[in-house]
Amino acid sequence: MKIYSTNYQNTFIKVADDCPAANGETPPVKGDTKTVASMQFDLVSKNPYQFTSDEVFFQVFADRSGLTPSEYPEARARFFSKGQPCFRASPLAKRYGWGIHSDQHGKVALYGCETPEYEKLANNPALTVVKAMRTSK
Repeated sequence: MKIYSTNYQNTFIKVADDCPAANGETPPVKGDTKTVASMQFDLVSKNPYQFTSDEVFFQVFADRSGLTPSEYPEARARFFSKGQPCFRASPLAKRYGWGIHSDQHGKVALYGCETPEYEKLANNPALTVVKAMRTSK
């Protein structure tokens, strides 16, 4: 079975051209339910450079699906047996103003689009710089 990955190395994902946020915003929670964006944000913002994007996306899927850790190996193989959207399609970069940096090990961290660190990463010639996908065509 083929396994797909969302991981990038030495890459910076800039916010989408049509992102409405002027700075990095904390994604809202809807009632008692965390949104995908808020779950991604919590994992990455509290643990910079601790997880790869594959680990973040699978953990969000597992939490939303109510999986137990013993179910992870089989569920992970099924989850990555088909292509998954990467952080370029995440609401963090499309709607909430967060740039996403993947280091040489594929570990990710968030940078608000208003920060000097964001500008440094966006203009770093040693990184592959890509934009998040636009919301509108």
